[in-house]
Amino acid sequence: MAAHAIFRLRTAEELRDEAGRLGLEIPYEEKTSILLEMAPVAGRSVPNRLAVLPMEGADAEADGAPSEWTLRRYRRYAAGGSGLIWCEATAVRRDGRSNPGQLMLTEKTLGGFGKLADEVRAVAKKEWGPAHRPLLVLQLTHSGRFSKPEGTPSPMIVQHNPHLDPLHGLPPDYPLVSDGELEEVRDDFVAAAELAAAAGFDGVDVKACHGYLVAETLAAFNRTESRYGGPFENRTRLLLETIRLIREEAPALLVTSRLSASDTVPFPYGFGMDPEAPERIDLAETKALVSLLARAGVGFLSVSLGIPYWKPHFGRPFDEPVPGGKLPEEHPLEGVARHLRIASELQRSSPGTALVGAGYSWLRAFGPGVGAAMVASGRTAVVGLGRGALAYPDFAKDLAARGRLDPRKVCTTCSLCSHLLRQGRRTGCAVRDAEVYGIS
Repeated sequence: MAAHAIFRLRTAEELRDEAGRLGLEIPYEEKTSILLEMAPVAGRSVPNRLAVLPMEGADAEADGAPSEWTLRRYRRYAAGGSGLIWCEATAVRRDGRSNPGQLMLTEKTLGGFGKLADEVRAVAKKEWGPAHRPLLVLQLTHSGRFSKPEGTPSPMIVQHNPHLDPLHGLPPDYPLVSDGELEEVRDDFVAAAELAAAAGFDGVDVKACHGYLVAETLAAFNRTESRYGGPFENRTRLLLETIRLIREEAPALLVTSRLSASDTVPFPYGFGMDPEAPERIDLAETKALVSLLARAGVGFLSVSLGIPYWKPHFGRPFDEPVPGGKLPEEHPLEGVARHLRIASELQRSSPGTALVGAGYSWLRAFGPGVGAAMVASGRTAVVGLGRGALAYPDFAKDLAARGRLDPRKVCTTCSLCSHLLRQGRRTGCAVRDAEVYGIS
């Protein structure tokens, strides 16, 4: 483990040298045209192998409908040319909103979501022609222990966790969500998925990452006398039941999930950790879950890591933490390599599942070269940007036109977008879109 450092790489050769110095495997391919090829994803043809990953904007209307600010972001993504647009976390019910500005899909807001889907397709068609139809996926969520529907914490927790409970000062007797309540949430996911289909989305994501409600059930080792805790079969039940029911009720809809391959919270309080070495990542259960998802008809997955409020650098290697946050005791390139290694392992363990990889934003203009090498070697199917897309919504367009990204437009991994979200403010890139999101 090397000391933290900020990004100073000027050439691909310097990237290779730095990776070698740190003993890391960071593949790189100068030619990035493979990322612009049409890609088969779950039986659909996607215009290219580039994805916008879900990043919350906290800019919905009070009832959860997309606002004009929401539509602005997605019009920019559509014009930018990415083949897969993975729309941000959308609550399936009010008590599951992470903030008062989070999107929420209900009968009342259905028209707004239909408008969002229509505008994405119209803008993409106008900019790229009728053959360019991005795959549009809506991420459905319940925020669980991170719920703040009115702006103050209102946690719904699956089990007590000594690492996460202190974040909200939860006492030992704080009540756990019941199995019956989890089944109600499951049914709300299904109802929201049916609405997403009616709105015109190609697919939905049952969010199972970053410590939110469904993800927490995967780690509920200590939840006893429950259908949703204890052994692996029970801990995966909520996710698998939800997916099965959505496929039954909305058979034309693609169903996927964004998974945290590992929570990075020590065992037995985090998923994807080693029982013999509690702070070490172990993908045995993750691989088993990916296999079960494939058998359940899930043809593609987005892979992430960690819990942002626990150790954010696992999910998003950065130069600067959020204001008041701590620098991690590792070089950000170690975090990038971890993402690449885990995506590679999961893709190889389940070759029939198209994996959408993450962790590229810290690489700035070198991200496409690393992504191209990952795709060319069969270690991932689609390359995604989250923070990177907030900063640079037209990254795919520039890559197609110039064969490279503009270093003046890339994400600087300053964590200000995360800071805005934590403050409950409208969220975007405070550096590249400062007129809208600048911090004063």
